Amino acid sequence: MTSEVNLAQLRALIAVADAGGFGAAAGELGISQSAVSHAVAALERTLGAPVLHRGTPARPTALGERILPHARTAVASAAAVRSIATLHSGGLTGTVRLAAPATVCQGLLPGLLRDWRAAHPRVTVRVFEGEDDELAVWLEAGTVDAAVLVDADPAPPGAIPLGADSMHALLRRDHPLAGQPAVDVADLEDDDFLLSEGGCEARIREAYRRAGARFAPRHRIRDLNTLIGMVHAGVGVSVMPALALTMLPPDCVLVPLRPAVHRTLTLTGPGSRPWSPAVAGLLATARDRGAAAGVPAARG
Repeated sequence: MTSEVNLAQLRALIAVADAGGFGAAAGELGISQSAVSHAVAALERTLGAPVLHRGTPARPTALGERILPHARTAVASAAAVRSIATLHSGGLTGTVRLAAPATVCQGLLPGLLRDWRAAHPRVTVRVFEGEDDELAVWLEAGTVDAAVLVDADPAPPGAIPLGADSMHALLRRDHPLAGQPAVDVADLEDDDFLLSEGGCEARIREAYRRAGARFAPRHRIRDLNTLIGMVHAGVGVSVMPALALTMLPPDCVLVPLRPAVHRTLTLTGPGSRPWSPAVAGLLATARDRGAAAGVPAARG
């Protein structure tokens, strides 16, 4: 090896690995595709071996997989150094990659993003939507800098509780149970049940178990918008979190379940490495602005 690895090369590797291609990585980094290719090629020359398989999608080689965690740490540390220096001279700056479940992205993040933009106008927050069980993995791997975790146990020190998001029955407004103050889980047995295969399945199963009701989904749907569309079309009923209310068409409603089942939401940085000043600043603002006041209740 005749030269040193530099941060530009590591940023290129991370961007291609995360985006799955050189063109998409160029867009993420705000440079040309040729510049990304040159940076990765220079890294490979320095290391003496390929770090990426050039395919569709592009993916790390075995060496690339071993390097990626260290590359993420190096890039994050350099960003933190810059943020600390900026903070010292008067104000937070930088980019925070934030991951959250789809319903949180729809129902809870818009308010937080407004607060953060007002308090820290030089901090850019980029939102990544993921399944419940993906978020902690992304956070600890360095793919994102902060996340809204579901049922975090234990929550990292400094994490902000965002409240409890209760599970509701999703019904068409003309369903016989739609006007009730609450719906017994057992009363849903007469309808075809549409199961969201995202992170809520465990809580839905828990609701049925506690009610002693038969759990027999007719359809399994991964995408929430598809599931909502099927309920809207009269295919069946479902159960989803209260935060899904903002995603519903006017003729669908959410009705609280009996027995009540909920998920807890926690805003946090990683547990295995120091938080950047920008992440710490965003969480402090969320705490000060009362983000822990709780998830609003849903009624259609």
